[in-house]
Amino acid sequence: MSIGDVSQPGLRDALLSTDPATAFNPFLGFLGRNSKAARSGVYVTLQNTGEFELPLGYATINGDLFNLWAGPVSFAIGGEYRGERMTRDRDALNQTFSSIGSVDGQGFRANRDVWSIYEEVRVPFTSPTWNFPGFYSLEVDFAEREEWYSQNTSTVLAPFQPATSTQYNAQKPKVSVRWQPLDPKYIGALTLRGSYTEAFHAPTLFEMTPAGTQNFPLVADPFSTPTVYQVEERVTGNPLLQPEVAYEWSYGMVYSPKWLKGLTVSADWWHIHLRSFIFSADAQFIIETSPPPAPPAVQNGPLVFRAPSGIPGVVGPVTLVIDPNANFTNAIFEGLDYEAIYILESSIFGHEDYGRLTFTLNGTWLSRAEFQGGGKRFGLAGLFIAGNGFPWNRANFTLYYDGPPDTWMQGLDAGAVVHWIGQYNDDNAALTQSPKLNMPRTGGPNNPALYPFRARKVSAWTTLDLIASYTFNLPRLAPPAPVPGFAKDGGKNVKVKDSKEKNVVPVSTAEYSPCGWRAWLNNTTISLGIQNVLDEDPPFAAGSFENGYDESLATIKGRFWYVQVKKRF
Repeated sequence: MSIGDVSQPGLRDALLSTDPATAFNPFLGFLGRNSKAARSGVYVTLQNTGEFELPLGYATINGDLFNLWAGPVSFAIGGEYRGERMTRDRDALNQTFSSIGSVDGQGFRANRDVWSIYEEVRVPFTSPTWNFPGFYSLEVDFAEREEWYSQNTSTVLAPFQPATSTQYNAQKPKVSVRWQPLDPKYIGALTLRGSYTEAFHAPTLFEMTPAGTQNFPLVADPFSTPTVYQVEERVTGNPLLQPEVAYEWSYGMVYSPKWLKGLTVSADWWHIHLRSFIFSADAQFIIETSPPPAPPAVQNGPLVFRAPSGIPGVVGPVTLVIDPNANFTNAIFEGLDYEAIYILESSIFGHEDYGRLTFTLNGTWLSRAEFQGGGKRFGLAGLFIAGNGFPWNRANFTLYYDGPPDTWMQGLDAGAVVHWIGQYNDDNAALTQSPKLNMPRTGGPNNPALYPFRARKVSAWTTLDLIASYTFNLPRLAPPAPVPGFAKDGGKNVKVKDSKEKNVVPVSTAEYSPCGWRAWLNNTTISLGIQNVLDEDPPFAAGSFENGYDESLATIKGRFWYVQVKKRF
């Protein structure tokens, strides 16, 4: 429910009304007041409802099939059913994009049924018990998943899109290898690993429904100066979307050297090739990639609509942008993930245990990010484009302290995390108004950028987080010492081997949970944390016309502290 929004047809009728009782005067000022009849036709309450259902069922069986010379062959097999039901009923004014002050959009109904089965087998070819040179341990994992999709979307009237039903299925394998060539006693633990995966991602119901939602983004039109900086955009789904298919491979290593106990380093090179990539571009990207015809012709869709400029030889302003989800040809991502962990035990220095320090450095280097569509290639690595940042480098550094065991400090954990995002190029194609996306700073030799001096970079961003927590692990209270004579009369006389009677105190087998403040405090964790301790603002991104920063990577909430209490029973 949205109260106090404005009805466009009601406002139009009230402004044009000649009846003083129903006419609406917007120029009365703070002290003026329109009649109740006039206000009731202009200010309205909008009713919007939605519903989502998810029936779900699954079954899994796993275990060992049989034993090989190197160990048991393990398996897992399972199946799943998932049904998605989604309904959105919009107010008539929202449905016809006729309100002011509310987000207009169309109602829809969509549903989907998904059946899937999966199986996985792990086969050990060699094991440490063999101690075979070059093949200390070698195991291979085989997996496969099959899925069947059936979905339906409802009719949308403007622009007209009939009810649609689609079906598709997928059968995708995965193979992974884990190999330890040498016994760790020689050089330490060295593991080589690799995998090949074919993945399948079906579009969500939101991505499929053709119902549109209204938006008013800020844009810079490289083809027409009469275009205002804020235009109407309608973001829609696409019932004819096909699933995304990905082909992924990776290889890497994990090494814990013998000469430095506590150190583990790892590195993995990965490659992801997405096909039929589902992409929802923003209005800026659509305008840049949809050049208009030469005047006096007027662009009239399918994605960008313009009005005549009224000036000979000048392209008219943008009046509407349609932003549908679409399957593009390809997207390729490549990079390197790396990590180093060092655990320093204070006991190695020969004195009592004062706790443990854990140092961690992990990061990603984005080597390649390439988008392919419409017969063209666009490099994304190191760019901010379509509201998303693709920096070359990102890293995190953490330092944590854990208290020594068997002391009151064993429940203490404290740490610091440094987040770092390297600099990358701003949306220079929009800033310089370059007609060529692959030459955003200068444009082409025959189509130079209008404002090449506007090209810039988004600065690096570093933030610091702190956290400390304490978990109460109170020792169990010792049972009360027996009091001489206390159970003398409450015992039981029994005969022993020498035929003499002996008074024996009965033993209770009942157990009682402790109560009181100790019970509530035990296994309770109290945490205190501060995010962005230095209150660093996100770096300015000029290509983000709406907010001035990269929302995909950064946040403007600034310094943020929190307290958390968790009790485990």
